[in-house]
Amino acid sequence: MESAFRDIDKALAEQLPSLTPNEASIEADRCLYCYDAPCTHACPTHIDIPNFIKKIASRNLRGSAQTIFASNLLGATCARVCPVQELCEGACVLGADHKPIAIGRLQRHAMDNARKNHSYPVVKAALTGKSIAVIGAGPAGLSCAGQLALLGHAVTIYERRHLPGGLSTYGIIALREPIEIALEETRMIEALGVQIRTGHEFGKDVTPASLLQDCDAVVLSVGLGKTPSLGIEGEEAIIDGLEFIEASKTTGASLRIGRNVIVIGAGNTAVDCATIAKRLGADQVTMVYRRTNREMTCYQHEYEFARAEGIEFRFLSQPLRVVLSSGLPIGLECLRIELGPPDASGRPAPTPVKGSEFVLAADQIVKAVGQLKPALAELLGIETKKGFIAVDTNFQTSMARVYAIGDCIRSTGAASTVMAVQDGKLAAAAIHKQLAQLEKQVEVS
Repeated sequence: MESAFRDIDKALAEQLPSLTPNEASIEADRCLYCYDAPCTHACPTHIDIPNFIKKIASRNLRGSAQTIFASNLLGATCARVCPVQELCEGACVLGADHKPIAIGRLQRHAMDNARKNHSYPVVKAALTGKSIAVIGAGPAGLSCAGQLALLGHAVTIYERRHLPGGLSTYGIIALREPIEIALEETRMIEALGVQIRTGHEFGKDVTPASLLQDCDAVVLSVGLGKTPSLGIEGEEAIIDGLEFIEASKTTGASLRIGRNVIVIGAGNTAVDCATIAKRLGADQVTMVYRRTNREMTCYQHEYEFARAEGIEFRFLSQPLRVVLSSGLPIGLECLRIELGPPDASGRPAPTPVKGSEFVLAADQIVKAVGQLKPALAELLGIETKKGFIAVDTNFQTSMARVYAIGDCIRSTGAASTVMAVQDGKLAAAAIHKQLAQLEKQVEVS
């Protein structure tokens, strides 16, 4: 079993090696240190990128990390999982004629040094006497809790899973973020005075009424639900994509990989599932999608990465049923698709071609077709927007003293870790301001 763990660790080791001090210095020296830098504007958390890179060039790694932490407490995670090609590096002025600065790898260099030397943020603010409960220990919840702690508030995070970290711990392939990086960031947040209580499910182990009675505010950072049902015959033999990724990070040697694997879906999670299968020994991995590569929801660089891994694609194919033998999958029957006018998503609507059924051989099928909307809104009776929790500009829900952040409110735009981190930061500032205003009103009255 230990040998299997080592094999998995090797196959799913971080995609890019750490920069050496000399490599980091050389790369940092390439930066033009732009005034009003486009890369900073492209970063959802607005890290002062030229500043942190300049400090790396002068070998001031502690100062570089402090610059990053000032805008993003989860800088180690974001350095690894952010789509830098679409954000900061995509905006780099050197990108037009030269190679853009490796901003993500330089940020990781500074964050790895901070982790090695435990040069983390410390609480300097006076205690306010206010307490806040955060539901969910994913990136949004951790960011919000950490920022609130730095402002002097007492914060407790309630997390239903055994480990904190949310998708960073359980749902992001290890070659992008090893589980230890996610857990180290949760320890950093705890060091700020935040209590993290795992194994506590909101609505079951801790109730909304009790929290609202004991706390000054409650923040919902619950992410999204399970992968939705495909509604096809034999679906019980299909593996949930998020569970597949989780197994690759937590159970290791017990993860079974088929020889001929099909992944249904075309988002970033689907690419992660296909990559795991390919790297852990599948002879053939095929991603099945009912539209074309032009409509895929994964980033372009992820699509190119998957092709470089040897992953195959079957476009314009819609799953119809799982072909079973003795309860086990032996194939996936599909229908050919034609694309019509745009549907509600703005993409060409897929129309099945009658009589075009065909079967793809498979002994393992994984689905990664998005996640269900948060069910918590219905439990609490709060307003929703397109199935997501509705919030105002201060992240407040329709329920007094209850706020929401992260993927559970993302009714428009793409959901991402860095956007969740920014939500947490902005919500913490808004909550802090509103609590201060309420305190002044009490004093006046």
